[in-house]
Amino acid sequence: MACALCYILGLLTGVLFLVLAPYNQNRLIRFHAFQSIFVHIASFFVFIGLMIVVSFLHFIPFLGTIIALMLYPIVGLAFFILWLMLMYKAYNRERWVLPIIGPLAEKQA
Repeated sequence: MACALCYILGLLTGVLFLVLAPYNQNRLIRFHAFQSIFVHIASFFVFIGLMIVVSFLHFIPFLGTIIALMLYPIVGLAFFILWLMLMYKAYNRERWVLPIIGPLAEKQA
């Protein structure tokens, strides 16, 4: 259960489970805590990049606005589904390693 709770509030619960004494000795919990931190930092940077792309798309009169309005929900839904899958896999005590972030989390854990 602690592995799934690492993903609930992202950075806050990830750091919390890395600091609390009985949980920070378990390698699986440490892995999920680090992966949670890295995923939420990556999502922050993806949305910053998306804001930059959308600001350039607004220069295209009609089509740019429609594309910009479609990008936010699609990317947001993708991160929401990723978040749910990470919590599901962590609840089942599975180590689901994400492509770029996972090896970094394994190295830290």
